[in-house]
Amino acid sequence: MSHPDDLLVAVAAMVESDQDSQMSLTVVIPGAVITGRLAPEALWRERVAEVLRDSARLTHFALPFREAGGDGDPSRPSHLHFHVARILQGSYGIPETGGMYRVALADVSAWTVGDIGYADQLA
Repeated sequence: MSHPDDLLVAVAAMVESDQDSQMSLTVVIPGAVITGRLAPEALWRERVAEVLRDSARLTHFALPFREAGGDGDPSRPSHLHFHVARILQGSYGIPETGGMYRVALADVSAWTVGDIGYADQLA
């Protein structure tokens, strides 16, 4: 999508304005379907920095994530920030434990509220 869906932008802005908010969302982007919890950018950056800090080889990469982000207008976010998210691959969600994804709103071609379940969890 060259122009982000205004409704999805409004949802993302609401998540950004309520730093405790984490809602379930599924998006379709080129090459992937991502399902998980939307989180405010500040929380997402903090969690990514924690993971990197805990790695002996990657700790120096934590710095850009700890630095202030979100320089744009919080009422018009440019990205979605997923926490505990999975890329749907057939009947599986990867990674199994969930990951951290940053998705450009302009890349979302379809979306739905909610977290899609996986066939391997239904049995």
